[in-house]
Amino acid sequence: MVSRRGFIRIAGAASLLGLAGCSQGNGGGSAEPDKADTSTEGLTSTSGKTLKVLCTSESYKALFDKFTSEVGAPVEYISMSSGEVLSKLKAEGGKPAADLWFGGGIDSFMSAADSGLLERVDFDRASEFAEGFKSEDNYWFSKGATIVGFIVNNDILDEIGAEKPASWADLASSDYKGEIMMSSPAVSGTNYAAVAAILQTMGEDKGWEYLTALNENIPYYTKRGSDPSTRVAAGEAAVGITYIDNTLDDILADGTLEIVYPEEGMPYIPDGVAAFANADDTEDAKLFIQWFFSSDENLRALADIDKKSTILLALPTIDGLELDFDPSQLMTEDLSRFGSDRDATLARWDEVTSGKEVVSSK
Repeated sequence: MVSRRGFIRIAGAASLLGLAGCSQGNGGGSAEPDKADTSTEGLTSTSGKTLKVLCTSESYKALFDKFTSEVGAPVEYISMSSGEVLSKLKAEGGKPAADLWFGGGIDSFMSAADSGLLERVDFDRASEFAEGFKSEDNYWFSKGATIVGFIVNNDILDEIGAEKPASWADLASSDYKGEIMMSSPAVSGTNYAAVAAILQTMGEDKGWEYLTALNENIPYYTKRGSDPSTRVAAGEAAVGITYIDNTLDDILADGTLEIVYPEEGMPYIPDGVAAFANADDTEDAKLFIQWFFSSDENLRALADIDKKSTILLALPTIDGLELDFDPSQLMTEDLSRFGSDRDATLARWDEVTSGKEVVSSK
């Protein structure tokens, strides 16, 4: 595991072979260059600097290698959750140590943009984004979405004599006392999505009443969106509120664990990408965003790394990808409120969950 105390230098083209063949995507496609890819031609870094990235996963190394090979700037990166990045950014007082923010819930990106902490990035394909999947003034863009549901450990459910939950309402039952894992919405964009969607769907009064009851069944909160699935897989709890995508396939393989799509619908939150304002290498951060989103090949490589095709929710014009879920299962959300409601929502959350510990990832 990479140390969080320093950035990791990425060797320029070491992982390019891992991206070979991505240009055909999940849906086949031609070997001919994508139309959108022509706008990456001629993009060259002249800064002489190293692009520093805060990202949600170390799995993006191959993508960063590809950028180095094609555009020229070396990349260093470190993995952090969106809430951690926002706290770090505000603490730095407008002088960020990093240049690019890659991944995490847009609630944090919206808050950062409102605080003047992000750099505007204009490029041709920005006009193709679906509504709600980029800021109006191009301060952040979405690279897909995180979709939220449940993961259950059937062995633990059998031990405690509880049925598999089918709905959000079920999770408030005393049958699951001490048996639900959830990450803190103050740190994790995944579970901020769950809280925000529940409040919008149920309304403020009923929503907070529900979240108060849910809190009674949660022994403690965790910091990363991946923690609930990991801890449920380890047998620490029966149910986890988690993102749902194909990265969970490995832990689902033995049949003990199972994914549940809640009856009331699945919350979701777009994942953001942005350049930091006043950064040391804003030039290359802006180049990366243009290079990344202007190429269907890059976006298919992203879908392969993320093991999900939700980038199509943001950019429906991508060739060679198909959605691997039914969008009608998503909750109806007003994404524009995710940023403006964030501070008030988290303040109330602190009141409701007062006394519950927030533990670090293992």
